[in-house]
Amino acid sequence: MNRIGDSELILNPDGSIFHLHLHPEEIADTVILVGDQGRVEMVSDFFDTIEVRKQNREFLTHTGILGGKRITVLSTGIGTDNIDIVVNELDALVNIDLKERIVKNTHKTLNLIRIGTSGALQQDIPVDTPVATETSIGFDGLLNFYAGRTELGNADIEAHFKQHTNWSNLLPSPYFADASKLLLEKIAFDMRKGITISAPGFYGPQGRILRLQTIDKQLNEKISAFEYQGRKITNFEMESSAISGLSALLGHNALTICNIIANRMRKEYSSNYKIGVKKLVETVLSRIV
Repeated sequence: MNRIGDSELILNPDGSIFHLHLHPEEIADTVILVGDQGRVEMVSDFFDTIEVRKQNREFLTHTGILGGKRITVLSTGIGTDNIDIVVNELDALVNIDLKERIVKNTHKTLNLIRIGTSGALQQDIPVDTPVATETSIGFDGLLNFYAGRTELGNADIEAHFKQHTNWSNLLPSPYFADASKLLLEKIAFDMRKGITISAPGFYGPQGRILRLQTIDKQLNEKISAFEYQGRKITNFEMESSAISGLSALLGHNALTICNIIANRMRKEYSSNYKIGVKKLVETVLSRIV
């Protein structure tokens, strides 16, 4: 097998993976991904015991036991660029021999579950309710850098979406990635499901206008009106496309569930979204265990 070069797989002096500062034995097969570092402790407070606490930059990791099951919770920060780091390094921890720098003969599949917050794009979705992502649309362009992107997506829905929105050539070509059916059935079986857009920013890419104008002021209305085989786009967030896309390419199961804290169509915002997020965490943990 080809040895992976020192500049491609970067390790710290203690042998841990470069950004996450983790060793292979320090993560579980089930990893909960959250954006906010503070949410890591909120999740791990439910654990019976915590055996690993590691942090580097925005990447805070707790690994522990809940009901006899080992679980890792990891903060990613915001955006698909961070997800590129997190998913690739998690995969390297389980599927690359870090000492020999070669891919292992036996593949290990991780279960990656993002618990986040999101803004609804349909009038009938109330704030403080969870939405599970069946399909993600990546506005970020990340997956366009990887081989296999075309085979992963759905060319028909992609063409319909670009035609419906009159998609500008100045923007990254959107890609489509599906969540794990296994995790959808196990964890989100009774939740509202939909198509989620991952935007590469919080303001202009999600249609928010402060002092800068956007190139298409009607884009959110076009997105809300889009329908494909009876399916509609339900919400905006900033990470799910890379999580689902990279996981599919690398052979992992991935699911994103976001608590709706704002309805962009009705201009509503949750009065206390943290309560809903905590309830969602409890639900997900109970179904994992």
